[in-house]
This record gives sequence, C-alpha cells and structure tokens, in this order.
Amino acid sequence: MKQAVAAEIETPRPISHLKTDISAVRAIAQAAVNVELFTIPLYLGAMTSIQGMHQITGAKQDFYRGRLWPGPAPTAEPKTANEQAVNIIFSVFIEEMLHLQMAANLASCLGVKPSFTSPLLQNDHHGWVCYGPDKTTIPHILDLTDTVPWPHVKVDIAEVGEAQLDLFEAIEQPEEGAKENIKPEARHKYFPTVPFRDWKPEHTEKNLPMFGTIGHMYLCYYDYLNLTYAGKPEKKLWEYLYDDQALQRDLFNAEHPPNHPKREYLGFDTTVVSTPTTRRSLRQVWDMISAITDQGEGSELPRVRPWAVMDKYQASREALEENYPSYTDEGGKTKSASAAARFDNGAMDHYERFAEIRDMVEKKEIVTWPQWRKDRPEPWEPADLKTKSWQPGRYKLPSPEDVAKAMNELGRDPKMYDRISQAAVGSIAGITTVLDEYWSDSEVSFPFPSMAGSGDRMAICWALFRKAPDLRGTPGERPQGQLLHACQGLDLTNTTGQPNDCAAVSVYHSCRGSNACKAEGGCGFVQADEGGGNCGFVLVKAKSGETEDEKLYSAPGDNKCATFGGCAVPISASQIFPTTGTMQLYDFEGSGNTPAKLDVIGFERGETVYEVAYRAYRKVMAHRGQPVAEEPKPNNVRLAFPPST
Repeated sequence: MKQAVAAEIETPRPISHLKTDISAVRAIAQAAVNVELFTIPLYLGAMTSIQGMHQITGAKQDFYRGRLWPGPAPTAEPKTANEQAVNIIFSVFIEEMLHLQMAANLASCLGVKPSFTSPLLQNDHHGWVCYGPDKTTIPHILDLTDTVPWPHVKVDIAEVGEAQLDLFEAIEQPEEGAKENIKPEARHKYFPTVPFRDWKPEHTEKNLPMFGTIGHMYLCYYDYLNLTYAGKPEKKLWEYLYDDQALQRDLFNAEHPPNHPKREYLGFDTTVVSTPTTRRSLRQVWDMISAITDQGEGSELPRVRPWAVMDKYQASREALEENYPSYTDEGGKTKSASAAARFDNGAMDHYERFAEIRDMVEKKEIVTWPQWRKDRPEPWEPADLKTKSWQPGRYKLPSPEDVAKAMNELGRDPKMYDRISQAAVGSIAGITTVLDEYWSDSEVSFPFPSMAGSGDRMAICWALFRKAPDLRGTPGERPQGQLLHACQGLDLTNTTGQPNDCAAVSVYHSCRGSNACKAEGGCGFVQADEGGGNCGFVLVKAKSGETEDEKLYSAPGDNKCATFGGCAVPISASQIFPTTGTMQLYDFEGSGNTPAKLDVIGFERGETVYEVAYRAYRKVMAHRGQPVAEEPKPNNVRLAFPPST
C-alpha cells in the first residue's frame, strides 16, 4: 500500500499535535462508514432495476410452490445477460456490506460509535439527502462536476445503463489515473496529504478534505494511524487509541453452526483480533483496509493480470455453499445461487465487474423494468406470477389473477408511487437505525429481514412504476401519544365499526428490530413475547425456562412494546405462518397506552398472518366493548407486496 504522508512533515510529531490527529483519524473513521453505506442503496437500486422474477423458498418449506414474485435474484447457473448482471451486482453489494462491517469495526476500535444515520447521508426522517437528480457529489470523495469524464453524471438511484455505470466507474475508480480525471483547476481540492492542513480538534467528518478516490481516503486513514510522537517515538497513533474491548461485529468470518458454520474469508480477519502487542494488531488493520481497496479498485498498481483481486481477499467457495444454501420451491436443497454469484465474480475487482456489465449494456443485452413491456399500460398478466407447479387453493394465498390486477391498478395510480417509495425508505431505515444500536449494544441482533425487505420494496417499485423509488421522501411525522397500527383494519382506536385504511406511512418498516412502538408489529416472523432473538422463517424461542407447550409469542398488530412482535408493515396478503404456536394478547390502557395482558390465541401452520392478526384484533376490541367490522378484503398494496423472508 502506498503512503500518503507529506514528505516534509517531521516524524515523530510534537506531542502537542496528538489531540488534533486523534480528531482527524476519528473523522476519517466515520467518513469510511459513510462512504461504504452510501454505495449500498445505489447498487441495490441498480440490481433491482433489472427485470426478473424470483421464488420464495426455504428448507422443507413449500408454502409458495409455483409462485413468482417481481424482482431479480442471484442464479446458480446464469444463462441470460440479465441473470449474469444480477449476479455481478449482487456480488458487489455483498462485498460493500463486508466493507461497511470492517469500517464500522475499525471505527469502534478507535473510540468512535459508528453512525449509520449520518446527516451527511440522511435527514431526521431517514430520507436520503445524498441522492437526487441534482446531486453530483460522492460524499467525502469527489464532486463529479470537477471531473473530465463525468461532469454530466448525477448521483441518484437509477436503472442499469450508461449513465449509472459512469457513476459506478467514478465511485470505484483506481487511484492510477484518478488525478488526470480531475480538471486541472480543481485538483487542489483533492488528494490531501497527512497530517491535514489547518485541521482543528473540534472538527468532524463534515470538515474533511475531499479525497479524490476511496483508495486515497483509506491511504490517509492508515497513514494517520502510523504517526508517531516525540517522547515515545516507538508508539504509533493506533496504539494511543486502540481499544481491544471495543464492540465489533462479524457476519462473514464468525462460525455459528448450523446457520453460518464456516469462515468465509480464510486469508484475512474481518475484525481486529487482540494480539500480544498492540503494534501487531495494526497489521490486521492493514489487511482489512487492503481487502477493501483490493476488492474495490484492485490490488497494487500497476496490475500485471486482468483478474485483480488477490486470492487471500476472495471468499471460500466451500464456505459460501455451506453458509448460504438454496432450496427449490418444494423445500429441497439445490445448488447455492449466492455462492455462485459471489465466488464466480470474486476474482474481479468492482471496477472490472462494472466494466463487464457496461459491455452487456452497450450490446443492448440487458432488459430493465423501464424497458419491459414499456408500451403496455397494464403490463402484468397472471402467467407472470406463477409456474407450472402452481396449485390454486393451497393455503389461503391470493390468486395470481388478483395480484396481477392489483399490480396493474397500482402502477396506473401516480399517488401510489409516493407511498411505495416511502415503504422503501422505511425498510432501509429499518437497517440503518438498527445498525446504530447494533454497534453499541451487544444484545441487539442484525436486521437480516430488513435487508431482504429493502430489496423487495425497491424491486416492487421498479416493477409497478418502471422507475426507481424516491429515497429522498420522508415518512410523515409520528403522532405523539397516539397508538398507531400495523395494517388495514387493525386500528385499536377505531370506534366507528367501519374498517380503517392501511397503516400510516410513518410506520412502514420491514423488521422487528425497527418496530418503533407497540401494536406496530406486522408479519409472521413470530417473536417470543418475552423478547430476544431475531426475525426469521422459524419461530424464535424465548430466553426463559419455559417448556415448548408453555411458550407464548407476540401477536401481529398487538405487540406490547417497541421491537417486540412481528415485522413488515403493511402485512402482505401472502404472508403465512410457518408453524404452530400460541400468542399472548394485550390491550393498551390509559393515556400512555400501557400494555395489559388479556387472553391467548392459537395459530396454525399455513394460516395467513393477516387472518390471525384480525382474530387478535377482534378479541381486543371485544374486551373493549367496541364494534368490529367484518374482516376487509386485502387492498392492492397488501396484494402486491411479497411476503417477508
């Protein structure tokens, strides 16, 4: 790795500069989190813009046999350009998640509580302020109007095409040649040397210079960590700051059978592991930063081979296949699609992977949702939503005919675009808000369902409206002191006897961990009433000593408090329970809506979540002595939304 330290700066530095240098390196630590997080909605938006369908499957589960849902997914043996492009972008997306994890772990080790809701990226209501048709800046890195090749490029969520690939090229550009890509009159703004000129201890990431490339940002990061000071010239800045007790997280190399039995990256650590001397742990930091830059822009330049990523920074095929199995729609195991997408593309850096997609775009081989049946105002047909193995009447799923009709009606309603966009905003907020806590509280679980839910929400927006969701929009203000609700017809404050409309947009989300308050849990990811665990396609067991027969679970639309209960608001009409159990009901009393235990109700494998939610609602309203309308037919949003996975 090259050095970015200014040659004229004396080493060691006067100890009086220590406080200033600590401020600077901590600012870079948060900036690295910002940059890695910034890329994720961009790449997810591009991947979901590619026309494609997917099935919802699970081990020994056949609930959705023969059903198809809008949105592409990785393929074990890609045959079309669309399938190849999806696999490529998926592989980049997952590696950006890895980079985000490592950036957050490094920040934590340096005494920074990493923020995933930075005001440089999001506003107070989780709308993304860094994207839009007028935006030209890659945060902390580059203003594209200062460049020679990309002055026309906007930083926005968009379909896979020439313009978006220009943006991705600018994000992932190697350092070699990067200075020449900047207009001569603007070059003074970029590629700072370490230590930064005029940096003050009170400065934050908002005050950082622009780095020019992501690689240069990490060079500056590492060079700051290597600074030494008079009095103890053998002690580096890293050694002044490193906290070996800091909370770190690992979704990639942790071995947790049976769900994640194998370490994925055998050649490097994805956390900083405590060593006999702090100095030796700095070598791990070098490896982590090198993994990020090698996967992104390629290894040390100039490169002598076209396949740029070093073997040590590639994932193990065996581990990927075991950690991420795929299943048929009848529940049988099949070749891992995730493993194929990640391993088969892992030898190329991100810059090269996007070059492959550009070649497909130039040859007009890729079909995006805006191009798909673009001359048809009602593009959806029942046949699009099923395979030959579909059998009507299994469980109580809505028919492909009803879903196709709902999707065509939604797609013609311009007002619904804003609502579906807000669903995407809420789903992504279900990731970022939980990540803020995930890196500060060891008891908080990773929001896996929100990851899947965010892709589903973005994909359904592309499929319905043939354009990207507007992530700048913000959910409405949450009314204070008001008991909100999870879905259509479930408003416990409704005393009219008439069914209410769907949940307020301000409570849309797709993970248990992001339920902001009581009564807002939606889907069939059943959580124990005592709390604990994470969402998933199985029952989550309570942390008490109860027997299986005594265990109680939280009812959809009737959870007692924030983070308890199911997830995914609004409730998909296709969401069903994967097993059988018993749920605890609550009423909510007084001005503070204090939860009070009522009866229990049972639920059966294969029941729809909504019918159980409405059964719970009837019980609570009967306790209140309030009239209850007949269970409403699912509205178009609930018909169109896929079940949470």
